[in-house]
Amino acid sequence: MTDNGRIVLAVPSNGTGGLESERSGHFGRCDCFTVVEIEDGAIVATRVVANPPHEEGGCLRPVNLLAGEGVNALVVAGIGGRPLAGFNDAGITVYFDTQVPVVGAIAQLVAAGSVEVIDPSAVCGGH
Repeated sequence: MTDNGRIVLAVPSNGTGGLESERSGHFGRCDCFTVVEIEDGAIVATRVVANPPHEEGGCLRPVNLLAGEGVNALVVAGIGGRPLAGFNDAGITVYFDTQVPVVGAIAQLVAAGSVEVIDPSAVCGGH
């Protein structure tokens, strides 16, 4: 997950993204990804990556997009089996949370090690 204590976390986001934005409940159909760089438990940088339409590349399109952005962690409220396998194959750790609605708040919890890695039995159907 980390490279010398560094996490590059992608958070599916609604609207224009950023730390104050609302998390998207469906990572594949989010407006964008807020990418949060965390070093030694502190947020050191953020950027926003647009999410192309789901149809462009299917369920693995976000996997390739985020891997290309250097992401090594992702937090989701739901994910299908195929994209989860794709993230695992790409070496991207997938965390699961359905309770925290704000990007910055969930990023802080991941930085603190307070978010669990997704259980493969928790995947959504149909993907």
